[in-house]
Parts: sequence; structure tokens; C-alpha cells
Amino acid sequence: MSFEEMDVDTIWMDGEFVDWDDAQTHVLTHSLHYGTAVFEGARCYDTVDGPALFRWEEHLDRLFQSAKVLDHEIEQSREEITDATQELIRRQNLESCYIRPLVYYGYNTLGVSPSECPTRTMVACWPWGAYLGEDAIENGVDVMVSSWRKHSSSQIPTNVKATGPYINSMLAGEEARRNGYVEAIVLNKDGRVAEGPGENIFMVNDGEIYTTGLSEDILNGITRETVITLAEDLGYTVHDEAAISRGQLYTADELFFTGTAAEVTPIRSVDDTEIGNGSRGPVTEEIQQQFFDLVEGKLDGYDGWFDFV
Repeated sequence: MSFEEMDVDTIWMDGEFVDWDDAQTHVLTHSLHYGTAVFEGARCYDTVDGPALFRWEEHLDRLFQSAKVLDHEIEQSREEITDATQELIRRQNLESCYIRPLVYYGYNTLGVSPSECPTRTMVACWPWGAYLGEDAIENGVDVMVSSWRKHSSSQIPTNVKATGPYINSMLAGEEARRNGYVEAIVLNKDGRVAEGPGENIFMVNDGEIYTTGLSEDILNGITRETVITLAEDLGYTVHDEAAISRGQLYTADELFFTGTAAEVTPIRSVDDTEIGNGSRGPVTEEIQQQFFDLVEGKLDGYDGWFDFV
């Protein structure tokens, strides 16, 4: 669904609420040319107790940490950004939505150094359903291993959620879609599994769960951390620092993606090789159900992960 088809009309920019169509910046904005912005993708869920931001504090932690690495000085406090986000949701009468905070270097000079450019901050939100397709949650997705490799943490800090490195994700994802697949899996420089273009990856074998570790040049996804906790609380053994070879993908009992946008999405085939029986596996289904029960506010013991609007 395009933005023109959505019932959203307001964006928060640098402390002010502005009309959606007036949320503009100059074409010589530094971050437009050099990819020097940092961002987050978070969700507000319509829980049984009302709309709530999910793991918002963790998203803010990563936003401010990413900004620090790129030398951004965010003028607004965490509280101001939180209040603005909640008010933005209320003003647009959104019960559930995707939230995109962005911190970027604005307009002033256009040398590679951004030292004379102001740091600007914006937040937008809009309705966004299943990122990889509505039927993907139940039936899974067909993916391919991309020919593009994930950049190394010795080249770009992979724990930073910055805009520039996402050209790697775009190239991998578009390669997959051009070849008839829904999504890609990206290997790291050593040929081991890293992650998806916008998702972390989990593997199930013999009832135990494996996910690639931070040393494999992945972004430490907040949904990844959530699923690890949920799986352990369900009694599963989770290996969260795993090194996974490409060959292990094809012989896995189950595979699934996690991410704020993708949530928990099964993988039914890799490079046309059927995973398990080619459908959502039982472990994936249990974790997936637990995740959706969680974000709908149906589970006890996780209240600290919600900030109600």
C-alpha cells in the first residue's frame, strides 16, 4: 500500500508537528548524499489494554547508540521523542502502526565531513501489516542465498542501524525478487550465514534453536532478542551465538526470520530446496503464536516491554 492510500497526515520534525506533505528537506541535505542517517523501525500494537509501543526503550537505546557512533548530537531528549511519538499516534487515531524515527545530518555544507551540518530528527508512523506478505506468516516464504555478501564489522559498524549500509540490503532483496523469490539470505565475508536484508534468521534442528551470533556481522535485532527470551521461557535450548554454514540451511528442520517488520515469518524453501516438509514447522508455529500473544497483550510477565499510548 502506498502512502497516498493511507490515512496519515502528520509527521513530527525537530520538535514540531507538520502536515505530511510539508515534511520536507533540501536536496543538498548531507545524509541524502552520504547515507549518514540513523534510524529505527518500531511498532505500536493494539493490545487488549489499548495501543502500546513495543520495546520502545530498547529501540531508543539503539537509536541513541547509533547516533553516537556517527557523531550526531540529538537535541531532543528520549522523553521528548517518546511524547511526540505517542501524540503522533493519537493525532492520527492509529491503534496499531509501524514507527520510523530518523536522525540525519541536514543542509549546510556538502563535504564528506558533516561537522558543520545540523542534526535533525523526525518521527513518522503509518499502518503496516505483514512485511513479507499476509500469507507469509502461515505459509512461509521462498528465499535465495544472495550473491551479495554482508559487509564486515571491520568495514562498517554492523551494530549501528544507519541508512547508508542498507544499500547492501536493497541489492540483496531486489536480486531475490528479480529471480522470483520473496526475500534473500546474506552470507558474511567468510561465507557463513549472516541474516536477511532486514531480518535476523533462526534455525531449528532436533528441537533446539540456533541463531547467528553478533560475531557473524549481524544487527542485534530487538525482535531477535524477544524471540530468544520467549523461546527460553517456553523451555527451548537456544544457541544465540551460532555459526551457521550455507549447507546447514538446506538440511535444517525449520527456518524462520524475525524482525520488527517481518515479526516471525517461516522460511519454506532456500534456493528451491524445501525446508522440512515445506511448510511452517511446529517449533516455529509455537514461537510465532507466543510472539503474537505477547504483542497483543495476552501474556503475563512482560509488562515492561510495553509503553501505552
